[in-house]
Amino acid sequence: MAKNYTFPILFDEIKSLSITDLKKLKYLQKNLSFNGNVYWKSRGESTGSISINTSLINDNNFVEFIYTCNDKSYNYKVDLVSIKSNLNNADIWYFKCKFTGIRCRKLHLINGRFQHRSILKTGMYSSQTRSKYYRSLEKVYGAYFESDNHYSELYSKHFKKYYNGKPTKKYLKLLEQINKAESIDKSDIESLLLSK
Repeated sequence: MAKNYTFPILFDEIKSLSITDLKKLKYLQKNLSFNGNVYWKSRGESTGSISINTSLINDNNFVEFIYTCNDKSYNYKVDLVSIKSNLNNADIWYFKCKFTGIRCRKLHLINGRFQHRSILKTGMYSSQTRSKYYRSLEKVYGAYFESDNHYSELYSKHFKKYYNGKPTKKYLKLLEQINKAESIDKSDIESLLLSK
């Protein structure tokens, strides 16, 4: 008997909110609270928004989510916890998922609530759904097909190539990927595309 299709939910295609997003919005500042909106876009079109309130006053650290999903209103708080960094005595912030209790840096909108991905046992990332053949092609020729993205990242407005006179790790990795892409023979790509 044939195996039933699973059609997993893909974590990189659903709405999510990360600590990095909150930092970019400057919502994680000690002894301050902020409120504002977060917007999601897909292919240039708005796909959703939520209102959030953040508070880092004393030991009362939280993010409050206020939104409507599938005609149901939600309003709940997720605690923020910090751990001292070994660099510069800074704090590293994490969400403490209200539903799983797991400390994490990213929450996904699953079943109408922002929660850690472990709550969804059948969820996957899109790279996990690719065939073995496709993954082997990506390993060999992936740098070639991603070279446009590497160049656009390299020449983006705020990309740092050097820090303290030394090249950054990200810059070196991009250069390595670009060199790898340029070393691939164009005739190999042509024969690969014509073979299928």
